Amino acid sequence: MSVEPVRYVSATELAVLLGAAPTGGQPLYRGLADALRERVADGSMAVGVRLPAERALAEELRLSRVTVSAAYRELRESGWASARHGSGTFVAMPSGPPAWGSMVGAPVDGVIDLVNAAPAAAPELREAYLDAVDELPRFMPQHGYHPGGLTTLRAAIAGHYTRRGRPTTPDQILVTGGAGDATEVVFEALVEAGDRVLVEHPTYPGAVESVQAAGGRPVPVAIDATDPDAFVAEVDRAARQSAPTVAYLMPDFSNPSGARATPEGRRRLAATLARHGVVTVVDEVAAELVLDGSDDHEPFGVPVPESAAVAIGSLSKTVWGGIRIGWVRAEAARTAQMAKIMARRQLSVSVLDQLAAVRLFTRHDRLVAQRRRDLRVQRDALAAAVDDRLPGWNYVLPAGGLSLWCALPAGTSSTELVAAARSRGLLLAPGPRFGTGHLFDDHQRLPFTRPVSELTAAVNILATLVVSGDASMSAAPTLVV
Repeated sequence: MSVEPVRYVSATELAVLLGAAPTGGQPLYRGLADALRERVADGSMAVGVRLPAERALAEELRLSRVTVSAAYRELRESGWASARHGSGTFVAMPSGPPAWGSMVGAPVDGVIDLVNAAPAAAPELREAYLDAVDELPRFMPQHGYHPGGLTTLRAAIAGHYTRRGRPTTPDQILVTGGAGDATEVVFEALVEAGDRVLVEHPTYPGAVESVQAAGGRPVPVAIDATDPDAFVAEVDRAARQSAPTVAYLMPDFSNPSGARATPEGRRRLAATLARHGVVTVVDEVAAELVLDGSDDHEPFGVPVPESAAVAIGSLSKTVWGGIRIGWVRAEAARTAQMAKIMARRQLSVSVLDQLAAVRLFTRHDRLVAQRRRDLRVQRDALAAAVDDRLPGWNYVLPAGGLSLWCALPAGTSSTELVAAARSRGLLLAPGPRFGTGHLFDDHQRLPFTRPVSELTAAVNILATLVVSGDASMSAAPTLVV
């Protein structure tokens, strides 16, 4: 039986990988631990590689052995290294995080929940359900199953796309139980085992999990909210190198970065992906949450064939997460294929929810206008609070969407900050959840979907933690359930 040789990195080699000594005012051992984590996360050091002895590395880096020992200990406690008695310390990878959906907990009095960027219900919701209840008796003598969705709802959604500049017929619409359900159905239809799928980086964690559940391999492509159209060239390069079959994008107010493609940029992006034979899955859940500037950007995919793009939408952000109505828009033949997949998952979405949704679409412009006004006030209040209480937290103010994506000061760990905030009654999602690996621990998403009073209280908690140093203390990640 052959034995795989132990892989080893010398102190000299590791010093070259780590580069300059860590700075930024944080303890030296934490800076060293962070640098080692980054080298593992970016693939410079593989899992299983034996790290140099503490004394040798200390001499090479001109640090005390106590500093190196503390850094190794932090790596072991956080799952980035393991010790084998008599053999040394070896590179490891933390166990995978819990499923994104498992981080959603029922509301708890006195707890500020910013894990999900989910606003409160629109006032029109109650009246829509009362009207739906009045109409329900017409459906009660029937069996109650409507595969693909009620004809009236599919017509309402198709009409909404047509008014936005994307002519659509009801047979191009599949009604699902929310955007997450739509995402699962779409990837099951489009992705085969081993297929590469381009995703924005950072991106929505639930989409990455859906890609992986379908057997796909996410290919991250960096997106920059300060220059969103630079993403086109990055996608072109990634498509040539990776030969993806599918891409998952949020051209309007990407979650969490807030980036929005320009009118010209989205056309070039759609054409680039179509030229590479990539089917683009367009997540439009935040597309209408325009807070600044023009709201007349055409839907993604207008200049390319119908077969090149599949759109996903829902009422969760414009109306309420509690109404489980989502949809897929695609060419009719593909929608029919997805309807068969949907039928294996569930025979039909709730008739009552669909009837309410039909009524909500008749009041769509009014309720979206109010949602925009509320979110604009909340966004501006959150940004002002961050500027006032959290110096060194940098962000690009998004022109729409649901959250701020904050770059943290050097030495501040999102994972540790989230763990510390939980004990103060504030729930957040750690930055690494929005990456495909273990990056973004230096970023924190702050949704502005809660009332101003809660957002201000949340920032005050974070400011207290930062001042006390709890945001930099070593801690194992705490699960939010």
